[in-house]
Amino acid sequence: MIKKSYLLVLLLLPVLVIAQNKLPANMFLHTLPNGLDVLVVEDNNVPLATVMMTFKAGAFTESENTNGLTGLYLNMLGKDNKDYTDFNYNAGGLGISSMNEVTNVEYGRFFFTLPKANIEDGLNFMNSAIRFATMDAKALEKEKEIVNDELKQKESGPYFALTETMFHHLWGNLYSRKNPIGNHDVILSATPASMDSIKNKYFYPNNALLIVGGDVDHDVVFRLVEKKYGDWKSSSFNPFKKWPTPEFKPLVKEDYFIVVSELSKSPYITIDWQGPDTRNDVPSTYAADVFSYIVNQKSSKLSTALVQSGLAFSVNINYLTLKHVGPISLTITPNPLKIRECMDEVKRQISLMDNDDYFTDGQIETAKRMLEINQVREEDITSDYVNTLSFWWASASLNYFLNYNDRLKKVSRADLKAYVSKYIKGKPYCAGLLISPDLKDQTKAETFFKTN
Repeated sequence: MIKKSYLLVLLLLPVLVIAQNKLPANMFLHTLPNGLDVLVVEDNNVPLATVMMTFKAGAFTESENTNGLTGLYLNMLGKDNKDYTDFNYNAGGLGISSMNEVTNVEYGRFFFTLPKANIEDGLNFMNSAIRFATMDAKALEKEKEIVNDELKQKESGPYFALTETMFHHLWGNLYSRKNPIGNHDVILSATPASMDSIKNKYFYPNNALLIVGGDVDHDVVFRLVEKKYGDWKSSSFNPFKKWPTPEFKPLVKEDYFIVVSELSKSPYITIDWQGPDTRNDVPSTYAADVFSYIVNQKSSKLSTALVQSGLAFSVNINYLTLKHVGPISLTITPNPLKIRECMDEVKRQISLMDNDDYFTDGQIETAKRMLEINQVREEDITSDYVNTLSFWWASASLNYFLNYNDRLKKVSRADLKAYVSKYIKGKPYCAGLLISPDLKDQTKAETFFKTN
């Protein structure tokens, strides 16, 4: 008699084989019993290895009262821990370079690159940093000042106020869920206890991806990871069920605002919509990428109508793929003498974007081909490619990314038109204008940059 457990393995085996076969020949995925996903990308061109730990954490997990703590916590992972009391000294001894942390909307990651000969020590080093950071109060106070100063530096730029105001208009009272840099009050009031609170919510192996990319052998890496990370205890709960991310409220009407700044050397316009996400509308995320590529070319109807005509110096549209409402952003640097005319033409172009003749068959095929080429280029430098993989693991899935080109090839004119109709044309948006006081008075911007 075949035991039920063995029968289950036999039934699942074809599925597991298919899943593994979808991976490129140099890529290997293994999941530890504690839930830690381990991805190895083999590349023997350079005798280096990049070790990266990524967590599904970041701004989307933060309320107004915790906004910025994830980034601060990740910064503290680069400080001393129970195994390495002089962290930077030991990092230098291992030949570690490019050690960094990144906190974004839907992920946080800590990573470094080192010689391949030190891969075992590097994995031990990462393990200690991730699991056993001491969160020393004195070190935390220093790091808070550093992070706070970095925020002040960003605030000094001319576009910060425009972006921040846009986020408040676009996301309402859930602004913090899209703001990975945080705010001064939360950062400066952080304590070791608040750092532990962040760790105890999201920093578990079953909410993490460990990527090792470079001149390594996957069997060796899997064996080392099992040995060192196998006793890392998984959470007894699903953090996204225990602390669910609130759903963003859809826009119900057009919203205009003007940011006046002495720092503005030239006017700048941004128009944002709430776009698709990878939970509810995956097909539209592919159409969004193709559409953006077409529209951003100098030969596009949008560029011709705005830039070639002299109404604007530049125009660009972008969509950011996310699990929780990816934004669509149309940005324009208008001719300072023709801001009103430029906005009128922008609105006219938006009304035409789902017309059959807004893009040609050739533009569609070229866009799909160039997006495919861009993805292939990303694979050339493994230390950069692991960043790409970690982003997609967090904001969509590895399967989404690895099947990206196949799905992209299926995007049709009808898909592009459906995307525009569903998310752009006739849909509520937020429009912001950054302008200097003098130019605002000269143009009387408030008379035309407003809802009809």
